[in-house]
Amino acid sequence: MTSATETPVPAAPRLIATDLDGTLLRDDKTVSDRTVAALAAAEEAGIEVFFVTGRPARWMDVVSEHVHGHGLAICANGAAVADLHDDGRLLKVRPLERENALDVVHTLRAAAPGTSFAVELTTGIHYEPAYPPFHLDPGATVALAEKLLHEERPGAGFPVLKLLAHHQELAPDEFLTLARTVAGDRASFTRSSPTSLLEVSGPGVSKASTLELCCAERGITAAEVVAFGDMPNDVEMLTWAGTSYAMGNGHPDAVAAASGLTVTNNEDGVAVVIERIIAERARSRAEH
Repeated sequence: MTSATETPVPAAPRLIATDLDGTLLRDDKTVSDRTVAALAAAEEAGIEVFFVTGRPARWMDVVSEHVHGHGLAICANGAAVADLHDDGRLLKVRPLERENALDVVHTLRAAAPGTSFAVELTTGIHYEPAYPPFHLDPGATVALAEKLLHEERPGAGFPVLKLLAHHQELAPDEFLTLARTVAGDRASFTRSSPTSLLEVSGPGVSKASTLELCCAERGITAAEVVAFGDMPNDVEMLTWAGTSYAMGNGHPDAVAAASGLTVTNNEDGVAVVIERIIAERARSRAEH
């Protein structure tokens, strides 16, 4: 693993893919002036910027004013692609089928008693009485997961973006390993929270797989992508991208998956690398 100043940057990156929480955002959920300037400089240089996050589209207000160019964001760990220039309108949805979600609920209840669930739909989140409440979603329905996933309950007809599973006693990585072991053939499991909160998507759905689809539509190869992340839900993306950086505050799995290491989110680690990319591009053009 090499640092941001030691890792060679690609000669002509075409796209920057960055996670938000713990990566682009500081711990207070703000985007620093330095990072805002770096993002603008990247777009000015002709490099597209994708925000790639576990957040749903309705929670993208933290970066919506810093959107340049196309304004696309990959949300819910790859389950949706949103247009931030159009109030987060969903352009692509890769749902978790309700039958699979119910199967995961039953399997985790048996394997990890005490697990509570929430259901993230394209229209909002609903959760069980034992699940940590979402104060940002006061309109949520509270009921058992089996009822929330029933076709005749609130949200019927709307796609399920992801299922969330919370446990109060199991360690986060222990819970993730258990879930992948007992139900990994029916869904994709990951996590981005410091607590024992799992995020469950449809089989094969991840930040990386949706990013790959979006890049293919634009004729962009993995070698032309620079990615940033800090948690297990970034691992596939950090592995897929031709050049990738884990944050100095990153989870060990993210650090192991990335080709480089930058400084922490509170030290503007993404901006540090983007500034190098812009400087290298200017130097290359000057030489030619």
